[in-house]
Amino acid sequence: MRKPPVPKRHLPTSPFMAPAAPPSKEFAVGSRVTHDVYGLGRVTAVEEGIAVVVDFGSLEARIMSPYTKLSNL
Repeated sequence: MRKPPVPKRHLPTSPFMAPAAPPSKEFAVGSRVTHDVYGLGRVTAVEEGIAVVVDFGSLEARIMSPYTKLSNL
């Protein structure tokens, strides 16, 4: 049986920086966005921290968090 991985600790005096958490993306209804697969779209609904509904013209898609392929314009 394997033990679960233990997160690495970073000492304050270490010359190596701890990995920074990626900034959370926030979207507002009506804002223009781009998606790597679907292209340009407009946000039609926001479910805080869960999903964003985006209208891409011919398709309306629900994009789940962490929004890796979605970015604001």
